Amino acid sequence: MSLSGELVPAALLVILAAACLLDRHLRRACLVFIAFALLMALAWWRLGAPWLALVEAVLGALLTGTALFHGLGHLGARSPLPLRDHARRPRHQATARWLAALAWLALAAAAVWGLLGGGELSVPSEVMRRPLLATGLAIMALGLWAFAHHLHLLRRLLAFNVLGSGVFLLLAGLAGPTVEVQGLILVGLVVALVGSVLGAALLRRLHALDGRVSLGGGAGDDR
Repeated sequence: MSLSGELVPAALLVILAAACLLDRHLRRACLVFIAFALLMALAWWRLGAPWLALVEAVLGALLTGTALFHGLGHLGARSPLPLRDHARRPRHQATARWLAALAWLALAAAAVWGLLGGGELSVPSEVMRRPLLATGLAIMALGLWAFAHHLHLLRRLLAFNVLGSGVFLLLAGLAGPTVEVQGLILVGLVVALVGSVLGAALLRRLHALDGRVSLGGGAGDDR
C-alpha cells in the first residue's frame, strides 16, 4: 500500500483524537471517541491484524463507549451529568501543561530516533513507509496534555484511552504488527477497558454523593 494511501487515515486519526479531547460537549466527545476507535480498528485491519481489529471494535468502541455513556448517566442512571464541561484551569497552569506535553513529546521522539538511528531496532521497510510513528507520537501528545489539563473525570477517561491508542500505534510502528505486538496491544485494550469501567463508576459515585464530576474542588466548581 502506498504512503499516500496511509496518510489519509493517519491524518483522520489525529483529527478525531483532537476533536474528541477538545470538545467540551461531553456526549459529542464520546461519540467522536467511538468513531476514533472504529477508525483504529480499520487501521489494524489494513495492517494485516484482523483479530486485533475485531478486538478494537468490541473493546475499544462498543464496550468502552458503553462505559463512557454510563459515566454520563445516559444508560438508566437517575441523575445524568451536565452535557457541557465548564471547568477551566488558570491560564498559567494551562500553559505549563502545554509545555510539559511538548517536552514529553520531544523526549519520546528523541528516544524513537535513537532506537532507529542507532540500529537498536530493525523495523521492516513496509512498516517504516507508513506514518505510524508520527501519528502515534501526535496522538500520545494530545492524550497526555488532555489528561493533565482537563479537570472533568470523563474527559480524563477519554484522554486515557486516546493516549493508550497512541502508544499502540507507536509500538506497531517500531516493531510491526507481529504476533507479540498484537498480544501486548490486546492486553493494553483490556486494561484500558477495565480502567474506563472503574473510572465511570467513580464518576457516577462522586456525582451521586455531592454533584462533583472531578477529583478536585467542590460541587459548585464542576457545574
